[in-house]
Amino acid sequence: MAHAVQLANGFSLSLLKFVANRISEKRSCLSAICLGLFLSQGCAMLQRPPEIAAPVETPAQPTAKKTPATPGKLPQTGQASWYGAQHQGKQTASGTIYDQAGLTAAHPSLPLGSRVKVTNLANGKSVEVEITDRGPFAENRIIDLSQAAAKALDMIDSGTATVRLELPSGQ
Repeated sequence: MAHAVQLANGFSLSLLKFVANRISEKRSCLSAICLGLFLSQGCAMLQRPPEIAAPVETPAQPTAKKTPATPGKLPQTGQASWYGAQHQGKQTASGTIYDQAGLTAAHPSLPLGSRVKVTNLANGKSVEVEITDRGPFAENRIIDLSQAAAKALDMIDSGTATVRLELPSGQ
């Protein structure tokens, strides 16, 4: 792309020199110079198209809880992972600020703000978390837990665990 701009600028400059040398009247020369500058400015404004097009999102009405078009169904069983310090202080999909010490989680389709009971099937430990973010983005995972929730399930060292997601008792 840069080569094309250089080539276009070089052509515009050559055209400008040619016209200026061939025209003797001052007004015509000035017009030729303006034409050459106009052409070179247009070529300099060429931009490279983006390599990856951004997804088109439909603006949503601001609400406290956002419900996806296809909500997740409970119970679910699958792999959980956790995320911690690398996301500390960043804004989540729900608009809250991620706190690794909070009992929160990311799920691809459960309504933001909903609560879910997560049970580590290897040791029977459970924790109740609030869905505040979207994820996980690994294909084989069903939920990303905050560091505090992962500690409660005793899965910090392993990084992942097979879990069951269900509604908390009383819901």
